[in-house]
Parts: sequence; C-alpha cells; structure tokens
Amino acid sequence: QVQLVESGGGLVQAGGSLRLSCAASGRTFSTYTMGWFRQAPGKEREFVSAINWRGRSTLYADSVKGRFTISRDNAKNTVYLQMNSLKPEDTAVYSCAAAVNYNDYVRDPNNYPYWGQGTQVTVSS
Repeated sequence: QVQLVESGGGLVQAGGSLRLSCAASGRTFSTYTMGWFRQAPGKEREFVSAINWRGRSTLYADSVKGRFTISRDNAKNTVYLQMNSLKPEDTAVYSCAAAVNYNDYVRDPNNYPYWGQGTQVTVSS
C-alpha cells in the first residue's frame, strides 16, 4: 500500500508556472505507475498525465500537452508535475494517484487504487 500527499498548489496568474509534488510513503513506490488527475467544480475528474515506474513512458491529455511535464524521482519517492503557460481553464483540484500497471487504462481513474487528498490550483485571468 502507498500513501500520497500533494503539495505545490496555489494561485497564479495566467501564463505563470507551478510545480506540483506528490510524496509517497512505502518502499514499493518505484514499482507504481503514477498519474495526475484534476477536477474542476461541477465537472468530472479528468486525466492530466501519467508516468510509468521507470519514468521512461509518459502520457498527457491533449489539453496540457506541451505545457505540462510529469517526472519522478524514485530515490525521493516523489512524482512531479511542472505546469507552464497556465490558463484559467487549468483551475482545479489536482490529485496524484498510484496504479499497479501502465496499460491501456492509464487514463481511467478506476485504474488507480491509491489517491492523495488533492491540492488546489487557481489560475487568474
């Protein structure tokens, strides 16, 4: 089992940047696929990005491709989401999640049994 804690959210102006971190407990972090999801008020949870256990495979939602970068440091049990060129429509609660497999369902939140509590990102226009 793994426990996840996000940090790094906040208020930023459009065009600005933030880096989210997700710290994991447990000795098996390096074996998990890690994902970032977001949920805006009144909307369903949305896939943002995922990275496999070695960090060699990554996937992005079309809405963030070219602006966001996911990475991980297995020695620090941490996954990151660097967010650049932020837009007001990026405003949401961002959550990290851990999954056993990196497969065709990596975009599906149901593939992830472990979740953090989320961190708020607000982008002002």
